[in-house]
Amino acid sequence: MKRLILLVTILVGVSAQAQDLFVSGTVLNDETGEAIAGASVFLKAQGVGGFTNERGEFSFRAKRVGFDSLVVSAVGFGRAVLACDVAPSGASFTVRLKRRKYQSREILVEGETANRFGISKLGSVEGTAIYEAKKTEVISLKDITANLAVNNARQTFAKVSGLNIWESDGGGIQLGIGGRGLSPNRTSNFNVRQNGYDISADPLGYPESYYTPPFEALERIEVVRGAASLQYGTQFGGMLNFAFKRGNPDKPFEFFSRQTGGSFGLFSSFNSVGGTVQDLNYYGFYQFKRGDGWRPNSEFDQHTAYVSTRYVFGEKLTLAADYTFMHYLARQPGGLRDNEFLLNPRQSLRPRNWFRVDWNVASLTADYFFSPTTQLNSRFYALASRRESLGNLEPLTRADFVPRLDGTRNRTLIQGEFRNIANETRLIHRYKFLGNQSTFLVGARAFHGTTTQRQGDADSTANPNFQFINGAPDNSDFRFPNRNYSAFIENIFVIAPNFTLTPGMRYENIQTSAEGFFQQFSYDGAGNIVGRLREDERRSRNRAFVFFGIGASYAPSESAELYANVSQNYRSVTFSDLRVVNPNFVVDPNIQDERGYNADLGLRGNYKGLIYYDFTLFYLRYDNQIGLLLKSDQPPLFLPYRLRTNIADSRTYGVETLIEADLYGLISGYNPTTSFSLFSNIALLDARYVNTDEPAIRNRKVELVPPVTIRTGATLRHHSFQTTFQFSYIGEHFTDATNARQTATAVNGVIPSYWVMDFSARYQFKAFQVEAGVNNLTDNFYFTRRAESYPGPGIIPSDGRSVYLTLGVQL
Repeated sequence: MKRLILLVTILVGVSAQAQDLFVSGTVLNDETGEAIAGASVFLKAQGVGGFTNERGEFSFRAKRVGFDSLVVSAVGFGRAVLACDVAPSGASFTVRLKRRKYQSREILVEGETANRFGISKLGSVEGTAIYEAKKTEVISLKDITANLAVNNARQTFAKVSGLNIWESDGGGIQLGIGGRGLSPNRTSNFNVRQNGYDISADPLGYPESYYTPPFEALERIEVVRGAASLQYGTQFGGMLNFAFKRGNPDKPFEFFSRQTGGSFGLFSSFNSVGGTVQDLNYYGFYQFKRGDGWRPNSEFDQHTAYVSTRYVFGEKLTLAADYTFMHYLARQPGGLRDNEFLLNPRQSLRPRNWFRVDWNVASLTADYFFSPTTQLNSRFYALASRRESLGNLEPLTRADFVPRLDGTRNRTLIQGEFRNIANETRLIHRYKFLGNQSTFLVGARAFHGTTTQRQGDADSTANPNFQFINGAPDNSDFRFPNRNYSAFIENIFVIAPNFTLTPGMRYENIQTSAEGFFQQFSYDGAGNIVGRLREDERRSRNRAFVFFGIGASYAPSESAELYANVSQNYRSVTFSDLRVVNPNFVVDPNIQDERGYNADLGLRGNYKGLIYYDFTLFYLRYDNQIGLLLKSDQPPLFLPYRLRTNIADSRTYGVETLIEADLYGLISGYNPTTSFSLFSNIALLDARYVNTDEPAIRNRKVELVPPVTIRTGATLRHHSFQTTFQFSYIGEHFTDATNARQTATAVNGVIPSYWVMDFSARYQFKAFQVEAGVNNLTDNFYFTRRAESYPGPGIIPSDGRSVYLTLGVQL
């Protein structure tokens, strides 16, 4: 820590040289030679720039001498990137831009482009979003080698620091990642988006993501940590955005196909078309995926389709629309107890469990340019989706063939339907402040959603019959209307060319309701059900509040940025916290919302494309944290049970480090076609419960927080060949607040430390591509989660060794 403080002191103490390092020039239309007014011109690494005047002229002061890239763009024109060597006397350019029929993603200010490492950060401003002084990561899918056909998260997110990744199925159907000690369950602690709009079931009331976009269709994945709360709302984990590819801007038609085969009956067929015809850009794909799974009773099939169009109306207005459909049916082999896992992790003791999902999401987006410095973005989106789980939820102490406590072998069917409609509108404006160019952002959001959850008995067969046995649910039937209205402002104040302050605030108005009924069960002395009592329930919660945040960034040199931020966070009680009938836990009727804040202090940079690094110290305060607590105070039996309640306040602090270096380039000089790089991604975390009256958890470790996470590897690139070897290690951690090491039901207990290795390679020959790889190279037996419900309950073993082969063609 003393060394870190000394390093920060040295960096902050470096004073910028007071030189008039002016970068100037003219931007012209390449076809007509006419001046282009309002063109954006900036130095990419230094993050400073300006706009051209009516005569196409620009002039701004650089932060320092040295090599950089000058990025020039204008509405209706293609982008130009020029090498720029800023001398003490400055630099001068004449830039010619070609007209472009298709409006690209980059608007106003463009962020740092992905390097050959496949990992970078978001720019200070991208589109109508501000990311200055925030911890951000961008994964460029085209620059990594991974098993994309099955959305292998362990490989894809290998360079995103501090993530805990659950491996619930081998097909990559559902993504489960959590950062900084937050639960990975269906990525519910991130605000999950696709092309900038929500795709989870209900972002506030039921933020679980049952749909994961195919990684083969993505251009990049964007991750913004806790400070994202100011712009994206109430999630402690931050924001996760999947950005789809767009049609080729230079061809009217392009066809792309990838066919993948692998172990355990895996077959994936991904096919896409796209292109640009005059002012219309289009892209669409269809993916079919099926497999038998590593364990028995694990078969699945999935269909995903997507279509998007984007039309440019002159130089000011762009309209875009897209639609996504996804359907899958998956059999779930259920969980295991500890002794069963040790005996045979491939066995399945629950052959009657199924999961089915239908997901429909549509959006309409308008971008309007009032001027080169002012842009409006308005996005409407709607979701109409459904998830159904069917099977035996009884604790693993009761075998599947043994009748339930009510004397039947009926399965439990849980249906969820989600109907959402929302609008998000943002206005961004750039202006002069203290002689420097600052940025103001204001936005508003209106969300209306209705979730319906029904639970009851289904038949006792092993077939996927998603119907209630009496035609209607008999355990519970609830309707959850949800309304959310919010507004935010954020501003980048450029105090000096190398120092910025970015304050912001957000107003939230949340209205959640619950109306329906549930069954209250009564038991005899032996634990058998002897009666049911229907309880009708109607409740609502309305709350409004404001939270704040601020960030600061200082760039002492071309290859380093020191940044810090602190932002308040809030997470409302979810519908699952209000009412779910589950024999594995009980919900506290007095459960409350969660509050807290995130703080970051980081140092990051990119040295000549040969070294990329990001080191972060963080502190996460989480008050009224909701979790599972082992209790034994319910009469008449006083048997152990799990209570979902506000456990206590918690605090998590840690260090996240990522560094990747091109050793070949450092020794021989930068080579655009050849490199050999090593990366190291290490996170060290400590999370404890504080401020609690529960002696069983006082100063206990927070569940689902691996104290050590290590992901490291090597990548060799030579012309059209690329291969990556990766090693992952996750330290031992717990699954409940009491830090129980083992329980009879296996729902609570320790997650033992584990390690796993992966290898992937690809080769491109003209229009053809071949990829192959081995996941879990050494065939280790391990598990990443204990499930309290589906896909369990109990231990969910991860897949053993598997291989895959992909053949691709692009025409």
